[in-house]
Amino acid sequence: INRRRVGILQQTFKQRLQKETIIPTELPLVQEVTTTLREWASIWRDLYVGDKREMFNTVRDMIYDLIEWRSQILSGTLPQDELAELKQKVTSKIDYGNKYLGLDLVVRDKDGNILDPDVTSTISLFRAHEAASKQIEDRIQEEKSQKQNIDLSRQAKFASTPSFALFVTLKNVVCKIGEDAEVLMSLYDPVESKFISENYLVKWSSSGLVKDIDQLHNLRSVFTDLGSEDLKREKISFVCQIVRVGRMELRDNNTKKLTSGLRRPFGVAVMDVTDIITGKMDDEDKQHFIPFQPLALDDAIRHKQLNISRFSPRVAGESDFLQSVINKVITAKEVNHKGQGLWVTLKLLPGDIHQIRKDFPHLVDRSTAVARKMGFPEIIMPGDVRNDIYVTLVQGDFDKGSKTTPKNVEVTMSVYDEDGKRLESVIFPGAGDDGINEYKSVIYYQVKQPRWFETIKVAIPIEDVNRSHLRFTFRHRSSQDSKDKSEKIFALSFVKLMRYDGTTLRDGEHDLIVYKAEAKRFEDSSLYLNLPATKIEMEEKGYSTTGKNTQNQLGNCSISKDSFQIATLVCSTKLTQNVDLLGLLKWRSNTSLLQQNLRQLMKVEGGEVVKFLQDTLDALFNIMMENSDSDTFDTLVFDALVFIIGLIADRKFQHFNPVLETYILTCYFIASGFKSSFHKYASPALLHHFPKPVLLRNQLSLLVVLFLSQGAALKYLPTIVNDVKLVFDPKELSKLFTEFIQKVPQGRLVKQKLDCMIDIVHSDLFSHHDCREILLPLMTDQLKSHLEKRDEMKREELSACCQLLSDVLEVLYRKDVGPTQWHMQIVMEKLLRTVNQTVISMGHDSPFIGSFVAAMTATLRQMDDYHYSHLISTFGKIRSDVVDFLMETFIMFKNLIGENVYPSDWIIMNMMQNKVFLRAINQYAAVLSKKFLDQTSFELQLWNNYFHLAVAFLTQESLQLENFSSDKRAKIFHKYQDMRRQIGFEIRDMWYNLGPHKIKFIPEMVGPILEMTLVPEIELRKATIPIFFDMMQCESHSTCSFHNFENEIITKLDHEVEGGRGDEQYKVLFQKIPLIHSLRFWNTFKPTHTQSQVFEYFKPTHTQSQVFEYF
Repeated sequence: INRRRVGILQQTFKQRLQKETIIPTELPLVQEVTTTLREWASIWRDLYVGDKREMFNTVRDMIYDLIEWRSQILSGTLPQDELAELKQKVTSKIDYGNKYLGLDLVVRDKDGNILDPDVTSTISLFRAHEAASKQIEDRIQEEKSQKQNIDLSRQAKFASTPSFALFVTLKNVVCKIGEDAEVLMSLYDPVESKFISENYLVKWSSSGLVKDIDQLHNLRSVFTDLGSEDLKREKISFVCQIVRVGRMELRDNNTKKLTSGLRRPFGVAVMDVTDIITGKMDDEDKQHFIPFQPLALDDAIRHKQLNISRFSPRVAGESDFLQSVINKVITAKEVNHKGQGLWVTLKLLPGDIHQIRKDFPHLVDRSTAVARKMGFPEIIMPGDVRNDIYVTLVQGDFDKGSKTTPKNVEVTMSVYDEDGKRLESVIFPGAGDDGINEYKSVIYYQVKQPRWFETIKVAIPIEDVNRSHLRFTFRHRSSQDSKDKSEKIFALSFVKLMRYDGTTLRDGEHDLIVYKAEAKRFEDSSLYLNLPATKIEMEEKGYSTTGKNTQNQLGNCSISKDSFQIATLVCSTKLTQNVDLLGLLKWRSNTSLLQQNLRQLMKVEGGEVVKFLQDTLDALFNIMMENSDSDTFDTLVFDALVFIIGLIADRKFQHFNPVLETYILTCYFIASGFKSSFHKYASPALLHHFPKPVLLRNQLSLLVVLFLSQGAALKYLPTIVNDVKLVFDPKELSKLFTEFIQKVPQGRLVKQKLDCMIDIVHSDLFSHHDCREILLPLMTDQLKSHLEKRDEMKREELSACCQLLSDVLEVLYRKDVGPTQWHMQIVMEKLLRTVNQTVISMGHDSPFIGSFVAAMTATLRQMDDYHYSHLISTFGKIRSDVVDFLMETFIMFKNLIGENVYPSDWIIMNMMQNKVFLRAINQYAAVLSKKFLDQTSFELQLWNNYFHLAVAFLTQESLQLENFSSDKRAKIFHKYQDMRRQIGFEIRDMWYNLGPHKIKFIPEMVGPILEMTLVPEIELRKATIPIFFDMMQCESHSTCSFHNFENEIITKLDHEVEGGRGDEQYKVLFQKIPLIHSLRFWNTFKPTHTQSQVFEYFKPTHTQSQVFEYF
């Protein structure tokens, strides 16, 4: 070593006893990188020699990365945020590289520092290993998935979010339209043949560019509110409909004489986006070409209703309906697009629109069109106020009247109030466009039964809905401008948005009545508003559709033979279609019906209630607040709240939990007089501590606890601990919780009880020593009871048991929770043996075996010497119980050592387990010597199990230091010393403690002892080889011969040497040590004839040379 300069490291040299210690002053991470590079470099060289080129190149790249990053860290020029990010990259690269090369796993804290097992709890260490392994495996899978074009981490991200959106950018429309056009894009379910989203509308000019030049290169839309139900759809298509706006027929060139501004079907383009929606495909930069299928055919058939043969090469004609063409294009194998189509980019984004704007501001900003799902998202979050009514023009049937051919029917939809005033800008044909006053349908040329399937959104201010109605007028449009001007409205239909009972128009199809009258009369809404709008309503009001009095009943209007159908879908957080729920929400309008409305609420379908969750909760609390002087409504209000929260606890509506939690956290107001409402449900002790003015958050939280079914209460109980302990004595609160859990019948709601106790352990309450005195016995009793019935437990219940035990041990390891010795004693007394038996009964393929072994190891580690001695005393005077416990433990330890439950690269966890096991073995060995050694109490099988366990521990692969690299060997020895030597010395002492019982273990123990002495550790060999001399002496003393020993050792040694064991050092020691012992014995005692044989045996010239031949 160059003492003036050692590489680029600053080092301090200390000379002590001719040994030089180097103390580096660089960052720990830099030291780790340096050590890692040295280790990898050696492996890298071996890869080169072995001509493993792919691995060689991979390791080279990783080494170059680490060298570069190490230089950046040492430069000291990086800002803190960049340095933190770089550290994360370095540690991730090291961990991944170690896994790739089959090296040991490194476990770290959240800052990337290597965990010190001496100060880290066993449970934390185990969980850190689990997390690190999963992170690395995810990284490996991610790299594999990139080769397979599947992003697993991305799929997991989408699986964890309740909603997502499809981001679409329209790059170009390549289509020979020749006129202005409307490009309508939406999502479509081809299996159910229905649209699932609003339209995104782009107006295209006849020049081939977007009409609004400001939108050029910025045609972006996001289709929001998609959820897990949409992921389950068999197929989802992205559909584009092109409607040209201009003449009736494109072939006519004399534009002066032709009618303009007519909406005519032109064609469709369809793309299957199922793989994009499900996350199997993601490339936001890829431009997708969607081929365009035009409707226009040659002049010979343009004016006819087409019946396309399935053998026809053409897909559709101009008179075909757009909906039909969409389905035909989807089923067609290919589209003869002739280079025409749309260019788009598509990307799936997680989250609702607010989250998307926050996470992807470079994609979605305020100018991006938002096309919502036609229907509610799976979760309606607070603040998501919506009042949309989707109206679909379905179909009609119109008589040609006096004309020789069917009419070219155009439907005009507008919204009017009851006074006949038209509402302005409330109709939205698509996202990306402003509201309009009236909507004109597509015109199908000379079609008697047109089918439009055009959906329009109507967004009316909430205060105007009850006075509004939709008006549909029908007009024949002519291709000649002069004729078209003379065409008047020939019929009208309408429908009110509010029903007579105050509820909103029902979802679904409505068969509207088509009225005929003079065109001017249709302008006066009072002439038709009192008439029935639908055929169902007509029957309800008693109108006759036939007979002489029909005209008198309808006044100046007459019912046409024509028919017209629409479909509506209400997506409103303010408008309900349920009369009972409406009565509650508008309770102030008729307080005499309030009690009835509260009772009826419990009969409302759950899906309708959760849509109006916030308004319903507000109404209930307002009823309570405004009637605080009386208890008339208290019980009904509380029953209603129980019903609502019970709905949320139901699996069907569990995704509304965030809504309830957000409501509790964000809605603060004072509710005086709330205390009186608890008398029916709460104990006097609870009421005594509860203050009169209470925040709503605590009200609702306490309500959840006090009034829900047991299952839901167990779920919400722990969430209020930190709030309630401010007004309760913590010890009293602990008693209340204990009593509550104990009252849940045995065998019921097991998972919920365990989850509840887990959450309590995580609360501040369990960190208090006095509270833990109350809570811990409950938890250990519950755990013992459940684990003893482990064969009957469900998988998730067993997992919860393990988590609860682990979390308890984790708290008891902390130094900031007060004294824990007594509490560890409770855990030890009630659970140690139960956990041992659970581990023994589990197969190594069980997903919980690692967790339970970690819990068992943690318990043993956190027990002090007092606990070990006390443990044996708990068995009392029943000697067989102690024997059974020790036998179980020895067998369990031996099985875990022989077949470790943890991967071999979990070196820190494995060494921690060995350290704990070594201490426990030594503690139990003391019990053997104390209780089972004299002539009357000796337990041969127990001692035999001990020796076999100790030898198995000593010879396990993870302790054979000579098989490791020098760096790894030095690290292990520095942290744990050589545990083989420690257990070997203990085996030697226990053997000599046997006294007259030694003969019982000869020759059976010759093989295990021989296996131990073959371990290449010189001090261990020196300490244990003398046992052979002692064995010979014992056998010769007992039987005047040592033939059994001689035959056994030659046989076993033969087997071991043939297996590659033994070395020159062992040969020398095996000859030298027994000989020295025999000489000492000869010089000290006058040997008998048999003892002389022992001495002669160890002379080099004797038959002992047979042994050495095997070397």
